Amino acid sequence: MELQGILAPLTATFATDGTLAPDRLRHNITRYNQTRLAGFVMNGSTGESVLLRWDEIYRIWETAKEAAAPGKILVAGSATESTGDTIEHTNRAASLGYDFALVRTPHFYKPQMTIDAEAEYYLRVADAARIPILVYSVPIFTQYQVEASLIARVAKHPNIVGMKDSSGDVAGVKKIIEAAPREFRTLVGSASTLFESLEIGAVGAILALACAFPELCCEIYDLSREGDKPGAHALAQKLIVPAKVLGAHYGIPGLKYTLDRIGYYGGPPRPPLLPVTAEAKPEIDAMLSNVLMQTATSNRN
Repeated sequence: MELQGILAPLTATFATDGTLAPDRLRHNITRYNQTRLAGFVMNGSTGESVLLRWDEIYRIWETAKEAAAPGKILVAGSATESTGDTIEHTNRAASLGYDFALVRTPHFYKPQMTIDAEAEYYLRVADAARIPILVYSVPIFTQYQVEASLIARVAKHPNIVGMKDSSGDVAGVKKIIEAAPREFRTLVGSASTLFESLEIGAVGAILALACAFPELCCEIYDLSREGDKPGAHALAQKLIVPAKVLGAHYGIPGLKYTLDRIGYYGGPPRPPLLPVTAEAKPEIDAMLSNVLMQTATSNRN
């Protein structure tokens, strides 16, 4: 399966008592199946991965596999700090029929996480994994940014086929693309730099905003692929404010509130994350209204 296009890192769905709500996840995926999204990432950062037990993660993977339409790419976030555990979880995803594993950089013992340690981690996982591996760089959470030098070392492995770079560093992404083999698939995770990243050779993106605005994100990708740079750039500007509001400002709770407002199921975040406050909701509503109005205007034109 070719890895390209816009994928959504789906949110975890919880009932009001904090337990998993698989029926709500099926509801969301049924709707997402009707969009141009290339696929779904389960148990990524947006999916509150570090707040879930592994039995819960496995249930989420099973539910998504059952609900996803044929042809949708399925990616499982399978990383832990331990090489052995990461291999175990990756192969569990493989046994369920997932296409790729998204493997976040180990980072807790940061002083010892040298390029040699990181490379060894990825190469060992790739040797044992029964599905292809994507390196995941998310320095806003890990404080560890994957550089081109690491990708140059690990991308030669036949089972390390691409990466998700959520750094927002376009220059860094360009260096990675230049350092990697031609067949290596670089996707980005920053909506605010989506257009620029596609223009320098990224083959797609895994975007939290694609959960709320799947068609808008896909249209930007399609216009870029078609060579309509002005059109893609103009639409990409509509993501700047949502990226700020639903990114560092209100994060996953804000995204879940937005999903509730547009017919998907958002539901509560898992503690210690807190729901958005009553004071925050008007700001999110205004952002959402503005994006939907701008999108409707663009469609009419």
